[in-house]
Amino acid sequence: MRETVHSGGWRLLLYSVIPHSPPQCGSLRTISWLRIVAAGIESESPFLQWPHILHMKQGRHIKQTTTITPALLQVQGLCFRYPGRELFADWSTAILPGLTLLRGGDGCGKTTLLRLLAGTLPADAGQLRVHDVCLQEQPAAYRQQVFWAEPRSADFDHLTPVEYLESLRGRYPGFDDQVLADLVDGLALAPHMNKQLHMLSAGSKRKVWLAAAFASGAAVTLLDEPFAALDKASIGLVMALLEEAADHPGRAWVIADYEAPAGLRLADVIDLGD
Repeated sequence: MRETVHSGGWRLLLYSVIPHSPPQCGSLRTISWLRIVAAGIESESPFLQWPHILHMKQGRHIKQTTTITPALLQVQGLCFRYPGRELFADWSTAILPGLTLLRGGDGCGKTTLLRLLAGTLPADAGQLRVHDVCLQEQPAAYRQQVFWAEPRSADFDHLTPVEYLESLRGRYPGFDDQVLADLVDGLALAPHMNKQLHMLSAGSKRKVWLAAAFASGAAVTLLDEPFAALDKASIGLVMALLEEAADHPGRAWVIADYEAPAGLRLADVIDLGD
């Protein structure tokens, strides 16, 4: 169980349960995620609607039928270790629509966790699901719904940005060419589109990954330090796009960074410590 205290004296409680358990009205055992906020009651769970009874801090019981925002990515029992170092042991979470900050210091496992969520790094144990598509059972279908580009990867260095982006159109059914065109213009990528990626600066390569991320239309997008090596104008554009993404009801963004970008509204924070 994780606990966070919000202003106003209400507590945020997250209950993790077995994902295959059917909902049973009035039982906290069936709640995957429960949030109590200062303004009243807000519940988060994979189930769309259920009546529930909540015991509040003041000792009152309130019965209410709630419309619930379903988690887009569910992680259950994730385990992973490097030789001599365990990073995740029976770790579970639910990623909701909007922006989730994955915070932590150097070497705490931020990039490793993104690779695990993307399915490019095999976990030792655990289950990952996006829209009820399980990575272990349907790996290709799962990866169609998760965008991840390794910022420091040289795997695509022989390709031009045009060729790399063309390769994504067949992978992501929701790929948006208009969004891509707007980002090529907004990030000043036009002069670099026909150069091989190994010829681009670190900042320009990161712009290519960001253009791909926003255009992909993927249900879950994983970004590793998205503002690193960017110029001021590009940072402003990416911030504006993430502000819009915070309100998107059908896409989730996990942003790995040392601290929360100022002014962005977050759906959740995953803190891996320093």
